[in-house]
Amino acid sequence: MTVRAAVVGLGWAGRELWLPLLREHADFEVVAAVDADPASRQAFTKATGIPTHAAVSALTSREVDLAVVAVPNYLHTEVAGALLATGISVFLEKPVCLTSAEIDVLAAAERSGGMLLAGSAARYRGDVGALRRLLPELGDIRHVAMGWIRARGVPRAGGWFTQREKAGGGALYDLGWHLLDTLAFLLGPAAFTQVIGVTSDDFVNAGAWRAAWRQDRLGADPADVEDTARGFLVREDGVSVSLRASWASHQARDVSVLHVEGSAGTADLRCTFGFSPNREPEPVLTVTREGVTTRVPVPLERIGVEYTRQVGDLAAMLADPAQRGRAVAEARPIVSMIENFYASAGTARGAVPAYQ
Repeated sequence: MTVRAAVVGLGWAGRELWLPLLREHADFEVVAAVDADPASRQAFTKATGIPTHAAVSALTSREVDLAVVAVPNYLHTEVAGALLATGISVFLEKPVCLTSAEIDVLAAAERSGGMLLAGSAARYRGDVGALRRLLPELGDIRHVAMGWIRARGVPRAGGWFTQREKAGGGALYDLGWHLLDTLAFLLGPAAFTQVIGVTSDDFVNAGAWRAAWRQDRLGADPADVEDTARGFLVREDGVSVSLRASWASHQARDVSVLHVEGSAGTADLRCTFGFSPNREPEPVLTVTREGVTTRVPVPLERIGVEYTRQVGDLAAMLADPAQRGRAVAEARPIVSMIENFYASAGTARGAVPAYQ
């Protein structure tokens, strides 16, 4: 059965990522789009022939099965909640929401309406899957160190990404959510019993560190979010976690790292999440036991294939009643941890907390 889909939000992600993926997949038919900007709607309909609307209130469950929501962070709960309440299922990537109160709103809307689907595409990467399959060989997992560190990747000034009121925070929400979702994929979701975090803004207002590959709108307003977040966390299962999310740094390439320590060995994955062209040449996965390090083969994949796989999984998830409530259950500990992280950062000298 073909899933009738709508794209909500015609920024870069809606137009250039989700629309092509949905149109290319046999399980989906894009039947509508929504954007508040009249010029964007007119250009989109002219280019695609797909009808557009100014608000999600124009969509009904009689015509739309799934809405892919690609709007700024601060609108996620409002838009997704309204769609769920009408019986339309919703897919959100990250962040699912900005506060614990918002996750309660989404949970209530899902209980009485459509199904909420969410998750980072990173869990659909072949190298991340290979790392997950290694975990039983590592014994009891004790510690995970994870980071997504860009060389130069600060979103351009004036866009909503760098405005606390609209984004919720900076690199922690943008990159850190992917890492935390990947952690849940590897070890299973769990609450965090201890959270210590610090943030910094050394690069976020310096033009030389902006991402040349992004197309964010230029503007005069300075950024008021962090470009780097560093933290130490403890999960309720006793696993400790070190986290770093950085939009900019002094390294040469954008890199994502996952280091897992177990009682019987350690595993290290070094790769680059996302679409940046300034990336590691290839993913490298190794296992170390008793002083001996062995490289584990991983597939060489085209950039972005994880998003294709994610879209391919959406139709099956929609058809599975067991998926109802899962997105909320997995997002709840993440958003709670982020709130506690920023609260911790706010007590640190020189920090840039997202909440005051």
